[in-house]
This record gives sequence, C-alpha cells and structure tokens, in this order.
Amino acid sequence: MTTTSNGELLGLAFMAFFIITLSSTARYYFKFFCFIALSVVCAVGPVPLMLIRPRDYRNAIIPAYLCVGFGKMLGASFTVRGKENIQRNHGGVVLMNHQSALDLIVLAKLWPIMGRSTVVAKKEVLYMFPFGMASWLWGTLFIDRQNRDSARNAINKEAIAITEKQAKLLFFPEGTRGSGDKLLAFKKGSFHVAIESQAYIQPVVISKYHFLKSNAKIFNRGENIIKILPEISCAGLTKEDIPALMEQVQQLMQHEYELLSEESLAINNLSEVH
Repeated sequence: MTTTSNGELLGLAFMAFFIITLSSTARYYFKFFCFIALSVVCAVGPVPLMLIRPRDYRNAIIPAYLCVGFGKMLGASFTVRGKENIQRNHGGVVLMNHQSALDLIVLAKLWPIMGRSTVVAKKEVLYMFPFGMASWLWGTLFIDRQNRDSARNAINKEAIAITEKQAKLLFFPEGTRGSGDKLLAFKKGSFHVAIESQAYIQPVVISKYHFLKSNAKIFNRGENIIKILPEISCAGLTKEDIPALMEQVQQLMQHEYELLSEESLAINNLSEVH
C-alpha cells in the first residue's frame, strides 16, 4: 500500500514537472502562484522581529531581501542604476511606472537603498491577514479611496512626514498596471503631496517586462533595468503648477522608459514584434 502511494506521488510530481516544462500557460500560473505564496511567506515570516519596533520602515528590509532572492529564482532579475541620485538627507515623492504584481520586487530592490521609505495602499489590504499586519508594521499608509476626505487627510499626514521625518513616499502615479509601449496617464494624487510638502520628486523608471506577457500567459526569465533619475524640486510651486509638472515628469519618464526597454530587449537577446 505504501509503495503504491509513493509511486502515485512520484507519478503526479513527474506529471506536474512535465506540464510545467512543456506548457507556457502552466508555467505562467505556476510561477505566479509561487511568487504570491513566497511573497506572503517573506512578509509574514519576520513579523515577530517587527513587533519590537512597530511602524518602522526597517521592518521591511528582511522581507525585501527575501523577495528579491525568490524573484531571481523565478526568473525576474533587476539591476539598479542611478543610486548616486538618491539624497537620503531629505524626504520626497518617488514615482515609478507600474506594470505587474512583479513590481513588488522593484519595491523590494529600492526599499533598502532609498532611505526612510513608505508606500500607500488601499485600506482593504490592512484586513488581508497576515499580510496586512506585516504591511502595517513596516509603516504602510492605508487610505480609503472611496472616501476622498479620509484619503486626503491621510495624504496630508504623509506630506508632513516627508518634511519632518525625511520620509520617501513611493507611488505608482499611473494608478493601474500598464504593459504597453506608452505609460498610462498619471493621476494627480502624488503631485498634490509633492506640492503640499514642497518636496522633491524622484522619477524611477523600470524597463518593459519583455519576459512577461499576461495575454499570452508567458512568464520566462528576464533581466530588467531600474533607473533612478535625478530629483525634481517642487520648491515654490503651487497647485496651479500641477498640470505642467505632471506633463514634465511623464514626458521624462516616457523617454527613459523607451530607452531602457530597447536596451532590455538587447540584453535579453529578444526582438519585439509590434
């Protein structure tokens, strides 16, 4: 009986390996399942240590290193450029283009080098136990997107943190994921924070994920580039300057996105069919 059970298990394991090896669709779902599961483990595992200093950005450093390592195992590798543009003696608003759930690895790469980092998440994430608890412990700012007054009050508090605590607030200004050749239109929220705190905006551009094609269910291996651009000062700007500032930043990031994406194609020896 035991021999039969072991044989069946070996057969199932071989079948799973066979399917994952031959089917890009199976491999796509398997890798994402592993990524989500491992991300939760990375985040929750160090929680006992986080309890020593709740709401401290340093609580995310161990999960960040684990996340980067597991991402590399699954085939998503990232190189960071422009570290010399980081100024840790003051706070600011960090803007990144948003492509996939794998952007969590980008956050993990940036977290240890940016300084006193924090992110904004919808309040529902707080109730996703145990991940929500871990997020709270490393200082995530939770907002109610359905309640504009509540969200604005939370953002105002973070604007104060940028000034008083030299915090770096990480945003995806597109607000939703985009995988095309053009960045999606930016939303105003992060620019309001930058203007209200008279802080710096630091654009960060991630090359296109050529290795990942959600529509075709393809998740291969890929080398990607994260480039940290020089800061843009918001000193002296007012709310009336937001449209022009948004256009300036979006054009800058779009131009860099195109350059990095072309380079990424060459690095990975790929050719893009449009």
